[in-house]
Formats: sequence, C-alpha cells, structure tokens
Amino acid sequence: METLSRSQGERAGENQRRAEIGLAGEQLRLRLHNAKLIKDRCQDTRTYPNCLVGKELVDWLVEHSEAPDRATAVSIIQRLMDYNVVHHVCDEHVAFKDARLLYRFRNDDGTLSPSKQVKICVRGHRLYEMITSQEGSILQVREQGSERYRRTFHGRQILDWLLDHGEVSSREEGVKLCRELLEYGIIQHVSGHQHFSDSEMLFQFTINFQRRRKLIEVLSEPDPFMDPKQESPDSPFCLRKLSSDLPPNSFVCVQHNEPKIVPAPRRCGYHSPGSGSSYTYLSPSVPLMTPPSVLKKPVTVEELLSPGAPYTKKILNIMGDDVGWGFVIRGSGPCHIQAVDPGGPAAAAGMKVCQFIYAVNGNCCLRYDCQTINRLIVAGPRALILEVLEPFSEFAFPQELSLVWG
Repeated sequence: METLSRSQGERAGENQRRAEIGLAGEQLRLRLHNAKLIKDRCQDTRTYPNCLVGKELVDWLVEHSEAPDRATAVSIIQRLMDYNVVHHVCDEHVAFKDARLLYRFRNDDGTLSPSKQVKICVRGHRLYEMITSQEGSILQVREQGSERYRRTFHGRQILDWLLDHGEVSSREEGVKLCRELLEYGIIQHVSGHQHFSDSEMLFQFTINFQRRRKLIEVLSEPDPFMDPKQESPDSPFCLRKLSSDLPPNSFVCVQHNEPKIVPAPRRCGYHSPGSGSSYTYLSPSVPLMTPPSVLKKPVTVEELLSPGAPYTKKILNIMGDDVGWGFVIRGSGPCHIQAVDPGGPAAAAGMKVCQFIYAVNGNCCLRYDCQTINRLIVAGPRALILEVLEPFSEFAFPQELSLVWG
C-alpha cells in the first residue's frame, strides 16, 4: 500500500488551502455582482470594466458582518490578493488599501492564470456537483475502524462512475485523474496518508464545494500536521461568561495567550445591538485563566471504544441561538465537554460536563483536537447534531462544575 510522505501531505494541504481561498473568493465575487458593487468605472479618462472601489468593498464587508472592523476587512482582501484572486486594475499596488482605488477579480478580467491548480479545482468542483446531484449518489457517510466519515467513496467505485459517465476513457486515466485530485487537496484517503488506488480503500472529498464560506476563514492557518498529542486550548466557538463587569450576555473564548481582540465565528460571540456583527472582545483588564480539566484522569480513544467500556452513546440536537451553542470543549483527541452554560441551547438538549464528543453532524471526531472540531461546527448549520459518549456513573458529573464560570 503506497503511503504519502510528509512533504507530499504538506503540499496537498497547501493546495487544498489555495482551493478553499479560491472558492471563498469566487463566492464573494458572485455576491458583489448581485449587490451591483462590481461595474464599469472610469478613472483618469479611462474606463475599466467589472471593477470595484476598495473603500466601498471595505464598507460592504463591515456592513454585512463579514468583518468586525475595517482593519480585518483589509486583511481579508489582502489575503485574496496574496492568493492571486483579486488585484489592482493596473497592478501598481501589491497591498490592498482602504481607499478609492480600483480593484478587480481576476476571474472577471480574464487574468486568472489557467494553472494546473485552477484546472484541477474546477474539474473537481464539476465532478462533485455532478455526483451529489444524482439520486443514490456514491458519496455516502461510511464507517471504517469504528469511525464515520462524510462524502466518502471507494476507489474502485469512483473509477466505475467516471467510466460510466464518459469522464475518462480507461481505468488508468481515471487513476491518474484521482491522483491529481488527491495531489491538489480535493480528495484524500480517510486516514490522510494513502495514495489513490483502484481498490476498496475508502476516500472522501475533503472540500464541500456547496458550503458557503465565511470570509473570516481565509485568515486562519490550519495545520493538518499538528501533533495530536499537543495540548490545545479550549475551543473558541464554545462560550462562557467571564466577568460580571461585561454585559450580561457577553461571552468570551478561552485562550492560553495574552488577552486581545479575537474575531469569533458568527453566532459565537457577543452580538452588538444594531451593529449586525458577532465577534468576541476580550477586555485587556481581565486576566484569562485556563481552569483545570473536569476529568478525573485522561481517557484514550481506545478506552472509549473498548468492549464493555462504561459509556453510552447519546445524540444531542442543539439549535444555536444568537449567542452561540453554550458549551466549552477541551482536548486533543478525544475531546470532552469542559463546561455547559445552564441557560444555553446545549444544556436544554441534555449536554453535561465529562461527555466525550463522538461525532459532529455525522463526522466521527474521536481523534480530532478541539480546534479541528471547532472548524467542523462553525462550517456547519446552526442546527448542530452531536453524538456523545456519556459515562454510566452518576458520579462522573461533578455538580459544582456543571455550570459555566462567571
């Protein structure tokens, strides 16, 4: 079985990153066309087609809660420029400016380089749309080694599909195409460490092309090779009260670093009245302290899955409100519930501290750290489906820790 080297995996991760940013940029481009911000504009007696004004774009991002402030909006567009999605109309400025300068999407003026990366991403997108639009799609939730994965298919299965639909002329050509899709981060083996092969091995689309991207995501730098044993901070999407000095419905993220202003995902922070934004603000005067784990001892995935383990599986349906979902998780795999807001949606759904997260919206997460689970939840719908493993013992839930701190 041919395995991927670390350098190949890193390259695939960066290619996937580029694809995700390209998709976020394309979704933004279409929204701006619908908003009539992109149009022909005149400057210095010359007309530039399909342009937008930098200052107006920043205004739009802030007004539509895509950025908490103008500085963050500038950073978002700068990232799109760095990845060659947006450029100044004359390429005179490499840095995006919050000013009355004209910018254009390369997809609008034909300057988007027809690189192999772009071609593979476009083809992967088309294949994904074709497969998902069919009844009885080959993309299914499947189990392997007691874990469940979304958007999966068997290697032999997708080759059959490609041949049946005339996408390739031979199985050898199909294998080459699938290896290119894997190389550019569009698909991967569910373990993330195997090359594509014409076999019963399980693969999945790593990119959900139909998901609407949050522009704030282009600023994050996920590391797919983070050591799973490395200690992670509490998940930033899970919220708890910090201080009575803050507004009564204000929640904050728990981080190990210095207090600072932190952009939080939508539905996950203090909602400023009338502003339309949902971001978390940490007060510099309030020191952040990471409380000890509520677990009496560390628990491994193997212990949770061992025959006769003292855990029962429960399904929690949590509908997030304007503040968030109302819980804190911790861990580097498996992750556990560290705290629950007694007045939040999670508590109403039956969540308790010390439960272990088994799956998020059908995606097995036992070996994921809390930052990865954060990205899964934020990328999904407001209606969250969590599968948890709950200890049998009633003494496993320390009552004094079943409330959030504050």
